[in-house]
Amino acid sequence: MRKALIFFSLLALIAGCEFKIPGVDEQFGEQNFVSAVSMIELYNVRNGEYPQSLGDLEFLGDWDGIWLSAVRYEKTDSGYNLFIERGWAGKPSLAFPVEFKQGLGIQDTNVAWISE
Repeated sequence: MRKALIFFSLLALIAGCEFKIPGVDEQFGEQNFVSAVSMIELYNVRNGEYPQSLGDLEFLGDWDGIWLSAVRYEKTDSGYNLFIERGWAGKPSLAFPVEFKQGLGIQDTNVAWISE
């Protein structure tokens, strides 16, 4: 009985802790953003227009649900807005070279564009 009490006490203590690994939100956020852009742009190449919603994307794998739930997509008249909402557990701050968006339909995003 004592072992069980100690075990559940430690479990409650650990559950209340916030385990943060530096940079992990940015790593997952970057992967989520790049995966979303890739599939959105592939849809555009195949269909001649951007999807109305992420639900219109085709040929998704089992792991694609991760990035689908981590981004917010809005179709616009001439492209799309894409916002990263989640990395691993929190909201990442991302920055990409401005060249990344060249030729893409991204119009508005919460990703910072940097000139190198």
